[in-house]
Amino acid sequence: MRTLLALTVFGGSIASATVAPALRIADVTPDIPLIVVVLLALRRGGEVGCVAGFVAGLIQDAAGGGLIGVQALTKALIGFGIGLLGRQLRGTQPLVQVPGLVLLTVVEGLARFALLQMFHFPAPFGELMAYVVLPQALYNGFLGAALVLALAWTESLRGSTP
Repeated sequence: MRTLLALTVFGGSIASATVAPALRIADVTPDIPLIVVVLLALRRGGEVGCVAGFVAGLIQDAAGGGLIGVQALTKALIGFGIGLLGRQLRGTQPLVQVPGLVLLTVVEGLARFALLQMFHFPAPFGELMAYVVLPQALYNGFLGAALVLALAWTESLRGSTP
């Protein structure tokens, strides 16, 4: 089980570096590691979400060439927080997962912006929200919905097979 979780996190990070540029629509790329972290945290809990978020964010930081640890911290906090809330919100329901993913993409973007402002990152808040965070949140929502439907379909097939 731990091997499967590790492969999922590393696979999401590798997909972010290889597949995400191919999925780019008008300079908006999905945050595949965040999608994986949110779905894992909702299904497995806060501890798994925290570790998965930290590892996925650290790999994303190392591959991206920015400040090391910013995405690791924000994704770990998002994974832990949604993992704890997922127990009360029926986290396995698609109507919780997809809107939660959109909302958490915005929260993660705001947290990353706040951390980068501590290092005097020169980005205007309005432009960042309008051209980066909100389009990415919508894209993550559409991609997350497709992934949630694929997971539900797979689970239904697995449940109907003897």
